[in-house]
Amino acid sequence: MSRVTIAPEEDRLNAQIAFTVEIDKLKRVIRRNLLMDGSRRENTAEHSWYVGLLAMVLGEHAPTGTDIQRVVSMLLVHDLVEIDAGDTFVYDAEAVLAQAAAEQTAADRIFSLLPGEQGAEMRALWEEFEARQTPEARFAKALDRFAPILANHHTEGGTWGLFKVKASQVREKVQIIEEGSPSLGAYARELVDLSIARGHLSE
Repeated sequence: MSRVTIAPEEDRLNAQIAFTVEIDKLKRVIRRNLLMDGSRRENTAEHSWYVGLLAMVLGEHAPTGTDIQRVVSMLLVHDLVEIDAGDTFVYDAEAVLAQAAAEQTAADRIFSLLPGEQGAEMRALWEEFEARQTPEARFAKALDRFAPILANHHTEGGTWGLFKVKASQVREKVQIIEEGSPSLGAYARELVDLSIARGHLSE
């Protein structure tokens, strides 16, 4: 009985399709932040889409010479590891300590689903984002931190009040925004001050 031979291009396509099916699971990962209308919590796939669009809209606030297309690509893949590792609330110090190891293990599995060089390319984008050593990574991280502040401001404190987050903790995230974009950092700082003045964030 003869064996069916799978052409290399077919095997490659099957691997790519398997990856696309797997990443659909990101829609099931629920984050702490509310949508800006306050109706429900957002999922991580929505967050990734949103910050990717923020990069396109706010790209002029990145340092001169920043490759915005690379920023968009980075933001689209930066949270794929949450399929396995789950969402880590940035204000939960204990969870953050365990986050790195869990996400490395997740990256090993998820990016290996793709054909070799394609998986390596996406893994490199994820690692670049995590390291924050390039202008693109710092701007991407700035947008990742800017989005929740914007959402909490527009939901009258949102998760800040629910999880008793203090202004000093939020200002630490604003510093990360400032590293990637001074103008967005200044805007975020204004939002924090305004939220405090309105009683939506506690000093």
